[in-house]
Amino acid sequence: MSKPSIWFNKTIDIIQLKSIKPMGMSALLGMEWVDIGPDFLKMKMPVSENTIQPYGLLHGGASCSLAETIGSIGSYLVIDNTKYICVGMEINANHIKGVRSGFVTATATPLHLGKSSHVWDIKLVNESGLLVCVSRHTVAIVDFDKIK
Repeated sequence: MSKPSIWFNKTIDIIQLKSIKPMGMSALLGMEWVDIGPDFLKMKMPVSENTIQPYGLLHGGASCSLAETIGSIGSYLVIDNTKYICVGMEINANHIKGVRSGFVTATATPLHLGKSSHVWDIKLVNESGLLVCVSRHTVAIVDFDKIK
């Protein structure tokens, strides 16, 4: 028995997801979609000159950018975008393992999908599947009419 979809568009698939092109920081850091399931999203980012710190390791800020991007877009995909917008409220991250090359892949799953807030659990792994970072991202859901 398959899980029910949490997405507003119940038929969204990876092809439709990939039409949401990274822009701004997401594009600069090379983020790209990997997968979507009934209750998760996956996105990857290269460990490259744009995402490392001076010691040659993946920058913690780049990890947080990946986590915030996937969590925020997760909320965007859950809500009715004609009635609500979603904005990040808080993010935290524990950086567990350094990465010097390859890609890191983030998987976001919801911990809470309420009317006014969403909380996402985001795990980043390296190409060997080892945990690199764990993050929790809280997103505010705001009535579209309140921001006009």
